[in-house]
Amino acid sequence: MLVTALLSGLVLGGTYALVAMRLTLQYGIARIMNLAYGETIIAAAFLAYVLFNGLGINPVLGLLAAVPLGFVFGYLIYGLMMRPLVRRAKNRETLEIDSILATFGLLFVIQGVMLVLFGSNYTSYSYLNIGVSVFGATIAANRLIAFALAIVLGSGLYLLLTRTLWGTALRAVAVSPTSAPLVGIDVERAARTAFAIGGALAAAGGVVISMYQTFTATAGVVFTMKALIVIIMGGVGNILGALFSGLLLGLVETFVATYVDPGLTLAATYLIFLAILLWRPAGLFGRSAR
Repeated sequence: MLVTALLSGLVLGGTYALVAMRLTLQYGIARIMNLAYGETIIAAAFLAYVLFNGLGINPVLGLLAAVPLGFVFGYLIYGLMMRPLVRRAKNRETLEIDSILATFGLLFVIQGVMLVLFGSNYTSYSYLNIGVSVFGATIAANRLIAFALAIVLGSGLYLLLTRTLWGTALRAVAVSPTSAPLVGIDVERAARTAFAIGGALAAAGGVVISMYQTFTATAGVVFTMKALIVIIMGGVGNILGALFSGLLLGLVETFVATYVDPGLTLAATYLIFLAILLWRPAGLFGRSAR
């Protein structure tokens, strides 16, 4: 029972970490709080569903289609909707407010399109839903694949941002967008790239989630809420913090559901969230402003 709960918690936490990385990347670099984030995830989940049921393409291969489409979608949304807001914003606070209002409207546009195309019923498909023995515990193969993909994608992004010159430039924009141009960094290009990478991560997260969870066209708000909790717990803009906090949140929810009461998982989530805010207001990996 303990091993099963631990593995299930890691799978869930890995998924939370993956879907939160997009939002923390977009906000940390582009300074845009994207409330339509969850709907992008659900749209990718529906894409995986269509590819699997309609064309027989398994979701792992479906990532090869979903990730580039997510990148292009994020790139276009930034160019058409966000760039005008960035250019007219007088300060960071104005940009945050404008982006929240704009993406709140985008949320309903994406959700409405999905409701027309797929309806409001719960959707799922059966992909490798077979038990696999791991350390004496039985867990579904699709969950193990989802966990492996979440860790590979998350670790790859972290290494890309911390071990490459390109990633260093993006982090420089996140730390000091006003000073970055002084060393030849194009801040607007970096922000647009970060937003597009966020779209690719959201698409990857949607495909991973679709492998083992049911979803509906209106379920995006749940993922947005969980992602916000994860990035605040880990430290806004911190990729490693999002990875660690996502795993922690998944483990807490699973252990509470298994050993206490499934109805208390949400309460436990917010209790951990509030405790971290009181103990470290900047998040587990964040730095307090001085």
